[in-house]
Amino acid sequence: MVGKKVAVIGAGPGGLAAGMLLSSQGYEVAVYEKQDAVGGRTSRFQLGDYYFDRGATFLMMPWLLEEVFQAAGRNLQDYVKMIELDPLYRLQFGDIAFEATRDRERMVAEIERHFPGNGEGYLRFMREESEKFKVIKPLLQRPFSKVSDLFSADVFAALPKLHATDNVYNRLSRYFNDERLISAFTFQAKYLGMSPWSCPGTFTILSYLEHQYGLFHPIGGVNRICQAMADVISEYGGAIHLNKGVGKVLSQGGKAIGVQLDDGENVYADHVVINGDFATAMNRLFEPGQLKKYSPVKLAAKKYSCSAYMLYLGINREIDMPHHTILFAKDYRRNADELTRSKVLSKDASIYVHNPCVNDPTLAPPGKTALYVLMPVPNLTGSIDWENEEEAVKQYVLNRLQQEPGIGKLGDSIEVSASLTPLGWRDRHDVYQGATFNLAHSLDQMLMLRPHNRFQEMGNCWLVGGGTHPGSGLPTIFESARISARLILEQDYGKKSSAANFI
Repeated sequence: MVGKKVAVIGAGPGGLAAGMLLSSQGYEVAVYEKQDAVGGRTSRFQLGDYYFDRGATFLMMPWLLEEVFQAAGRNLQDYVKMIELDPLYRLQFGDIAFEATRDRERMVAEIERHFPGNGEGYLRFMREESEKFKVIKPLLQRPFSKVSDLFSADVFAALPKLHATDNVYNRLSRYFNDERLISAFTFQAKYLGMSPWSCPGTFTILSYLEHQYGLFHPIGGVNRICQAMADVISEYGGAIHLNKGVGKVLSQGGKAIGVQLDDGENVYADHVVINGDFATAMNRLFEPGQLKKYSPVKLAAKKYSCSAYMLYLGINREIDMPHHTILFAKDYRRNADELTRSKVLSKDASIYVHNPCVNDPTLAPPGKTALYVLMPVPNLTGSIDWENEEEAVKQYVLNRLQQEPGIGKLGDSIEVSASLTPLGWRDRHDVYQGATFNLAHSLDQMLMLRPHNRFQEMGNCWLVGGGTHPGSGLPTIFESARISARLILEQDYGKKSSAANFI
């Protein structure tokens, strides 16, 4: 399996995973990245002597990532040191600090301490979600390219447990009778940029996966995974081109034949893998009128996730908080509705605080803290004037942080800071409408109805990342890379290819 060339557009986790798998099978892989570092939304961000993950900080299901590295002939542990987090996170509901763990006995005790009578519901949830995940997992590991894919045995086995026409909140209400505890198991819908009241009930598996398999932190940050995959590509002779944006997918006879770089250079390839933000890529990489299914008008009509206001703080002292903390709004449902329906800024918002220095001393100087703060906000389809509102949002976030005993008054403690609004996500990171979690996972944008891994509008063109099947979030992005790499191998060498079966 030698001689075939693959051009990968974008060095996000999906593009890097696909490039790593294909380079391990003898493909000549070239990755083109517009930014000056690999990772995309999962890249490293440096601010003075402080280091941050730009976006994703939750890492679950590490065994899936281990499988991807094994399929590429490598051992993840040789590249990344991973630690498990316990507690998983602290969930702050007013004066109640609820610390979740995957230790079943301790978790039941913690639930009974704060929410008496709900321990049995947690155990029932874990039992029933275990059965649900078993039947859903195969659907996340294969493509949905044609209508007949929906009429397979694994789909029929999963249908009774998908709960796709219900929502996450309703499903969790079957297990718990306290609104705060329900929120503790439904906030994961935010990973998809959605409200628990509109997110399909299928995604109750997200909280199950955390409690079953745990959360992990790679020393150096989640971005280290992207760097590790880039290293493997280079080891196999592939090339990572930074500061090299792609302006257009070249095509002939309905098939992709390469890419044209922003500087005008044409690079020819047997396959093109697109890992850019889905809607942005569709709008920019093809000639006007070339796409029918994904024209600008049709893209604008799709549903998109919420956005995120980011605040990165270099603080000259230690912060007494766990690795992950979520400060819940007093009225969580109103906050969720304002994010996704009315699309206005909440006067009472939920805030996520990432304090990795409690476990990882590499991210800040000794005795100091690299603090990452995220506040979910509406995407740019709303009417918020971010140029005028940014400072007020920053002050709201800082004021809220300072109410936490583990943080206290910040004042001169902040040595360096930077923020990122939905405008920044759009203009600096090419995220369509600033929707940081990509296409929403509504019922009409899942499985067969989500963009296919084999691009429907052009041959020899493939999609990976959060905007394609099976969806956003690092585990499913890695699965998208496996699916697309397998499809390429099957097309080139047949379905019985040992490499295609292994990937």
